Amino acid sequence: MDRSAEEWKGVGDGGCPPWALRGYAVLADGERAAVVDPEGRIVWLCAPRWHSDAVFSALVGGDGFFGVEPEDRRHVWGGCYEDGSLVFVSRWVTPDAVIECRNALAMPASGDRLVLLRRIRVEKGEARLRLTLAPRPGFGADRVSAPRLEEGCWTAGAGGLRMRLAGAPEAAWTAGPTLHGSVRLGQGEQHDLVLELSGGDPGPPPDPDALWAATEEAWRRAVPDCSTLATPRDARHAYAVLRGLTSSAGGMVAAATTSLPERADTGRNYDYRFAWVRDQCYAGLAVAAHGPHELLDSAVRFTAERVLADGAGLHPAYTVDGGPVPGERRLALAGYPGGSDRIGNRAAEQFQLDAFGEALQLFAAAAHHDRLTPDAERAATIAVDAVENNWTRPDAGLWELDDRWWTQSRLSVVCGLRRLAAALPDAPVARRCAQDAEVILAETRRRCLRPDGRWRRAEDDDGPEAALLTPLARGCPPADDPSGAITRRFVEERLGEDGYVYRFVHGDTPLGEAEGAFLLCGFTMALATDRLGDRVGALRWFERTRAACGPAGLFAEEYDVRQRQLRGNLPQAFVHALLLECAVRLDDAATLPF
Repeated sequence: MDRSAEEWKGVGDGGCPPWALRGYAVLADGERAAVVDPEGRIVWLCAPRWHSDAVFSALVGGDGFFGVEPEDRRHVWGGCYEDGSLVFVSRWVTPDAVIECRNALAMPASGDRLVLLRRIRVEKGEARLRLTLAPRPGFGADRVSAPRLEEGCWTAGAGGLRMRLAGAPEAAWTAGPTLHGSVRLGQGEQHDLVLELSGGDPGPPPDPDALWAATEEAWRRAVPDCSTLATPRDARHAYAVLRGLTSSAGGMVAAATTSLPERADTGRNYDYRFAWVRDQCYAGLAVAAHGPHELLDSAVRFTAERVLADGAGLHPAYTVDGGPVPGERRLALAGYPGGSDRIGNRAAEQFQLDAFGEALQLFAAAAHHDRLTPDAERAATIAVDAVENNWTRPDAGLWELDDRWWTQSRLSVVCGLRRLAAALPDAPVARRCAQDAEVILAETRRRCLRPDGRWRRAEDDDGPEAALLTPLARGCPPADDPSGAITRRFVEERLGEDGYVYRFVHGDTPLGEAEGAFLLCGFTMALATDRLGDRVGALRWFERTRAACGPAGLFAEEYDVRQRQLRGNLPQAFVHALLLECAVRLDDAATLPF
């Protein structure tokens, strides 16, 4: 690094123009995530935890980022994840060089100390790269204080955190403050940068080789072999995403980001840095379909703890360590184009009946693998109690809309009760589960099944509803009940277009204009189609939906089919979970107990 502080005067931060969402990659270690743009800038990072304030918020209109990029602007970008991990390798090709930069959040992770690893290597030629570190703690409200060079590392205070950067001793601070520097490398040479953010003393200077070795080993242990599945690489990638989004406390965030708009200028932009019970169960069920892996235990533990703590007052969402989700508030930032920034989530106070049904299905799956803990078994009984006392009560449903008698919520509960009864036939709660399932199903049929055999969206709504695919995919009603095939066909006719599935009809607005295709629904359509005996049709839905990702293989919640763009926060956990489950269940060799 050979440019003086005087030379850097007037350079400024350099700016971070936004990219289409498909261009971003995400690093995650279970406790937080970093978003990397194609130019090698970390444009989103909350510290020390998922729901903490952002230190880098350029993604949503702030000015904080950490950039490593070629100084030669005549370059093309690319990159990919290393198989079975969230180690992302940025790659740039200039007229004179080929450059790669490995990026990772170090693992095993600590809740109070974040370690970001960046290893630059020149594969061909000679290259010079620009370094820009612009920490802006508190979503830009705070500033770095007292930067100084100690033992070859820059240290500073950063919004109540301690920051340390190794690998840039010759860089210079300018107004902001912002650290600027450059790295010049020849062919075969490499250079390490290690950024740490912690709540206290970070300890001795970092050893990049040791940190990389530990991170690689952690990913090898975390992601199981998926080589026998129909799409092994994508299945492993989905598993890596789920692992990266899951905290050591067991909670899995719905996505790593906040406020990325589902549709431009519609106000539909939300904070997904929290653990939804339903999403947690979807992930656990997907993993359970593959085997009794660690993420199944995490999902069971987190879900059981929440049910034991709150019973019938179960919230839809929590922080990853089980705390309450803060109320929604706006930020004084420009936002990602088409969106406006907000943090917190008001949906956490809703009543969502189907969350109990999904929890019961998760506990049943764990029991099939002999992984149901005593706490989880107690939680299952409490969940049954909650269902018995609340199943007639209107709820917000899967899409978190107004309180109504949603059909999907009741069918999910029936599925959960039946599965638990089958998984624990000798348990005292088994008989209650079987009886409750029949009572709830009979009343739901009376209220929500049309004379022609099609399930209504809700008791008072005849419209098409893709949420109904979820219980159909789980076997409720069973394949020999004609209402399942009739309903699936109606959803396909009314909500399927170009091989993708939309959630529901928005008045007279054509599909694709009100919102994008909902990728969860595409994968549940594949599972429901397969459950009804059409493997070829199921594979068509699976393959079409599997294509709706960016170059990094990450899925958002929605997909704009016409523009081939991702919409909403990313990576969306439940979409990756359902991809994994499809990869398992659509494997011809699969023999599953549930």
